[in-house]
Amino acid sequence: MEGLVALPLAPAPQPEPLAALAAFPDPASVDPALALFLRRASEQLCHWWATAADRSPLPSLSVLPEVAPQAGGLALDALLADLQLVMEGAYNPCHPGALAHLDPPPLTASVAADLICAGLNNNLLAEELSPSLSRLERSLCGWMARALGLGAQAGGVAASGGSLSNLMALVVARQQAGLQGRTDAVVFCSADAHVSIGKALAVMGLPPQALQPLPVDGAGRLQPQALADGLARCERSGVPVIAVVATAGTTVRGAVDPIAAIAPLCSRHGVWLHVDGAIGAVFALSPAHAARVPDLGLADSLTVNPQKLLGITKTSSLLLLRQPQHLASSFATGLPYMEPSWAEAHGGECGLQGTRPAEVLKLWLGLRQLGLEGIAAVVEGAVARRRQLQALLEPCDLALRGGSLHLLAFTPATATPLQAELWSSLARQRLLERQLNLHTLAAVVADSLNELPHA
Repeated sequence: MEGLVALPLAPAPQPEPLAALAAFPDPASVDPALALFLRRASEQLCHWWATAADRSPLPSLSVLPEVAPQAGGLALDALLADLQLVMEGAYNPCHPGALAHLDPPPLTASVAADLICAGLNNNLLAEELSPSLSRLERSLCGWMARALGLGAQAGGVAASGGSLSNLMALVVARQQAGLQGRTDAVVFCSADAHVSIGKALAVMGLPPQALQPLPVDGAGRLQPQALADGLARCERSGVPVIAVVATAGTTVRGAVDPIAAIAPLCSRHGVWLHVDGAIGAVFALSPAHAARVPDLGLADSLTVNPQKLLGITKTSSLLLLRQPQHLASSFATGLPYMEPSWAEAHGGECGLQGTRPAEVLKLWLGLRQLGLEGIAAVVEGAVARRRQLQALLEPCDLALRGGSLHLLAFTPATATPLQAELWSSLARQRLLERQLNLHTLAAVVADSLNELPHA
């Protein structure tokens, strides 16, 4: 138009390109590239969860990303692509039909706490390195120990898995019995006890015969009379006994050993009683189901694994003791490069692990998320699923071998031991072919029974 001068239009404002992802957090300001990376990684994980039902519990392929670092570091998108590749090849515990009872879906608050734990990067070796988190661990172990009946002065320490908790318990038991260096000492447990007991004795330098497995009854529980005979035999022959290990929830059957009958035998012979409650101890936190794991409070030490039934992210195990000062007396070596402990001992002197992450954070926040009612609901849900599974299998010709917890074991009712072993192998193969899916379990069991050759 006449009298007007055409001016070039200004370009639309464009967001500034983000800088490359920094290797370490900025201590002075929020790093937008880091915030974006964490947000997109969280979205990636949430999407993986949200599509769990669209995939099978087992991944369709096993993947291996490029392992060695390149000459130059990867950018944000490439790092997320690498993560996605690994996620696609991972087991899928959030699938509604997943059957792995030791690997439940993760508790969401526990996942968030795991991230914060990594970001804080505190070291529970000593209070001066993690003052609040060290106190939190001691306090939470004390609460858990009291809640499970070990007494007002009870406490413990967090450990990286139940195997380590069991090992530390047996080390403490040996130290309290004054049996260090005795290679003829033995430990009694049931024939169905966890394999970590045998591993612990090997780590402690004991020969294979140090493990004395005892027969179980028809429900998979240690037979007290067999224990009484074994303890009496050791007393007569002068063989020292480090400990008796009772199990509150065996791995296959979920059997609970009769602690009320075992504890007096241990007391009579002056033997430490350790209870491996890695699977079943959390049942005692539910008033409706605590009777399934009675008498935990009679133990000298107790292993608890909230990473199993409660879904606390791996790893989460506690070793609890009626007298927690025994931990320091067994493991303290002194930390001359640290200030004196504000408590009885530094965290690194209360177990085998020195440097430790604040794994207690994900347990604490997860329990806070659930509350006592939520814990009880998780336990009730597990028992309800066992009932559902049992109902699905009732039409099949099976003998059920489950214990009192949420686990269910079964075998062909009329099969010989050889046939049962063949059927077990065949059923596992068929389950893997159908991606370990609960929805097809009954059909797989029935089909494999039909394929079983007659004696």
